[in-house]
Amino acid sequence: MTTVIETITAPPKPDQGHGVVANGQDSTQKLPTELPPEPDISHLVLEDETPVDNLIQEKLQRLLVQCLYSAYQPDQPFLAMADVGIFFSVNQPAIVPDVMLSLGVEVSPDWQEKKHRSYLVWEFGKVPEVVIEIVSNRKGNELTRKLMDYAQMGIVYYAVFDPLQQLSTQMLQAYSLQAGQYQPLSQAQFPSLGLGLTVWEGMFEGKQYDRWLRWCDADGNLLLTGVERAEAADQRAAQADERAEQERLRAEQLAAKLRELGINPETI
Repeated sequence: MTTVIETITAPPKPDQGHGVVANGQDSTQKLPTELPPEPDISHLVLEDETPVDNLIQEKLQRLLVQCLYSAYQPDQPFLAMADVGIFFSVNQPAIVPDVMLSLGVEVSPDWQEKKHRSYLVWEFGKVPEVVIEIVSNRKGNELTRKLMDYAQMGIVYYAVFDPLQQLSTQMLQAYSLQAGQYQPLSQAQFPSLGLGLTVWEGMFEGKQYDRWLRWCDADGNLLLTGVERAEAADQRAAQADERAEQERLRAEQLAAKLRELGINPETI
């Protein structure tokens, strides 16, 4: 049985910048210093109406994002998003991961403005720490082109979840960026973030499934959704009430026994 945990705290952020250190190497992405202060983005397509997700993807995305906002407590702000485009350059189209996590950034107060509606790297000043791709067919290039693209961006951790095992027999594959190239991880653990990923069997939003992808801490404890946290709190309260009732019954039984022996329990 997998242990659950309500909240976790990430390790302290690095002293300089928003990058993270993996296996002793500074993987902070150095952004160009000569970009114009306000690059022209009028030609960029930030969003469209193309339906790309299936039911499994949609629920997995929502579960992954919900758990972070419910239970992840790093010492800095963060953004967790699903199906939001990452623009690394004004000259390139977006890459749209199923889920991404970026620490040390916040949504702009003016988030209706075009330049704040997607993840423009030059606006946020850094790339995300983690991107996750959920495989829906064999045409997504998750283990080929996307793997190379995310490495070139400098994204430290990349995970590919293949619940239907269309690409391989391995459902979850994770990578860490080392010297500009992704190296496979034996376990989907991201130590610099205090996070990991695990495959879980259980119920989410009324759907029982044996292949949910969940965030966990370094010990494999699940991060709970808001609903799960509320249920856990209710269970603790019910257990406390039950213990109190048991104590009350024991006290009454002891008092009755003392009276049988001719002892007034009030005088003890």
